[in-house]
Amino acid sequence: MSQTPKTTIRIDLGNGVRLGPGKAQLLELIAEHGSIRAAGAAIGMSYRRAWLLGDEINRMFREPSIFTRHGGKSGGGAGLTDFGQELLSRYRRMEEESRDRIQADLDWLAANTAPDFDAAGINAEAQDGAETPLNPS
Repeated sequence: MSQTPKTTIRIDLGNGVRLGPGKAQLLELIAEHGSIRAAGAAIGMSYRRAWLLGDEINRMFREPSIFTRHGGKSGGGAGLTDFGQELLSRYRRMEEESRDRIQADLDWLAANTAPDFDAAGINAEAQDGAETPLNPS
């Protein structure tokens, strides 16, 4: 039995930035963990990279999506602003509605996918310099 293909959405905004699954996941994890550092660590991202990505998200729109609290007795942390929560909610809804609209096509793709094809094996051969049908010598 074939597994249904996974879809992702990337939105290219008019100001040249992109909103996609990585930024949405970072927002979701900041909301879950209450920390940029912990959110980044949860996806194997350095604190610096997570902070820079969060800063970009905050500058992409007219309102910031992420707030931070400085440390102290209660400790620091981060979370989503009301705008950030709305942004994440709308992005997730767009993903779900898109999947729902194309489900029949996804099912067709799954039914017609070669079950014995090993993309990892093909990629490894190409990296080793092996000849492939699309790379004649």
